[in-house]
Amino acid sequence: MRCSWADDSEEMRLYHDTEWGKIDKDERYLFEMLSLELSQAGLSWSTILKRRSGYKEVFDDFDVNKVADYSNEKIAELLQDPKIIRNKLKVNAIVNNAKQIKIMHDNNKKFGDYIWSFVDNKQIISHYQTMDELPAQDELSQKISKDLKKNGFKFIGPTIVYSFLQAIGVINDHLDGCDFK
Repeated sequence: MRCSWADDSEEMRLYHDTEWGKIDKDERYLFEMLSLELSQAGLSWSTILKRRSGYKEVFDDFDVNKVADYSNEKIAELLQDPKIIRNKLKVNAIVNNAKQIKIMHDNNKKFGDYIWSFVDNKQIISHYQTMDELPAQDELSQKISKDLKKNGFKFIGPTIVYSFLQAIGVINDHLDGCDFK
């Protein structure tokens, strides 16, 4: 058994079974998931998963150093690329957020350490029985969102942050009956 949202497609099942709620502290992966989650705002996750390879391609496999150095010309080019969601605010936020993560790296800090410090490096394992019980945001995502914004991150509201925390395993929201918990 798996969480019901994963039954929409093979891509969704694979993502659910192998990534969602699993702890991953790889800096490149964290930037990828932050970027994909903010790109998803107002859209379905399945729309983003279908374009994931396109995002990896056009955003240099989410190499923070490369993306942080994108010029205005490169951003204009991205906004014409049908492989991604061509939303100016979202694309600019991805580049901006790469710059903020690069600043952390330049100061010998890891983005993953920063995110996990909010939970003392301990995964939050939820105990929900139905998908209707899952919140869109919580106190933790509100706190992290506020702090990210204070640190210059963009397009990073508490709902996006909550989804990001689920994606990287800070929060494990697999239902109690899910075989992938």
